[in-house]
Amino acid sequence: MNTGFERVRRLVRRFRSDRRGIAAVEFAFIAPLLFVMYFVTMEVSQAIEANKKVGRAGSMVADLITQQQTISKSELDAVMKITASIMQPYTRTTPKIIVTAIQVTDETTPKVKVAWSRKVVKGVYSVDAAKDSITTIPAALKVKGTFLIRVEADLSYKPVITWTAGQKTSLGIASAFDDIEMQKKYYLRPRMSTTIPCGDC
Repeated sequence: MNTGFERVRRLVRRFRSDRRGIAAVEFAFIAPLLFVMYFVTMEVSQAIEANKKVGRAGSMVADLITQQQTISKSELDAVMKITASIMQPYTRTTPKIIVTAIQVTDETTPKVKVAWSRKVVKGVYSVDAAKDSITTIPAALKVKGTFLIRVEADLSYKPVITWTAGQKTSLGIASAFDDIEMQKKYYLRPRMSTTIPCGDC
């Protein structure tokens, strides 16, 4: 009886003193956390960089257009096409760019009208707001007889790790982070003339 009890005690003591499997167990607990931290850090840094690129694309389009005295539809499309290069190497989604020329009338109560507009959505170029339609601008820019170029850059950011509908349902993941909207808006005045007409827009 004592011999059996002593054998059990020796086995327990040996098990307690054996540290060979501790590292593997600890790694099994820590590894998932490390992977999550790595992917979150990577995703946040890419999202910040993508947001900067959206702002850079919008400001560059506005800057190039306001340096013109007149412009055409093909020239507008060529300017907006540069946004694809600016967004490199981020290519999971493409930005939507809307360019609107705005004329503030010189009436007693000035109206804010669209002179012309152009947009690109998923590589397709078309007219946005109709000519002479009423639009809105910040109150500080509503000066009689002024002409403005408004550029709106909009990107639906898609994270690196995407989930199918079935996976999200089974994992209980909310769809709020499927597309993170990144929007930038710029208002600039013409630099070389008082207006920038577009004959074929």
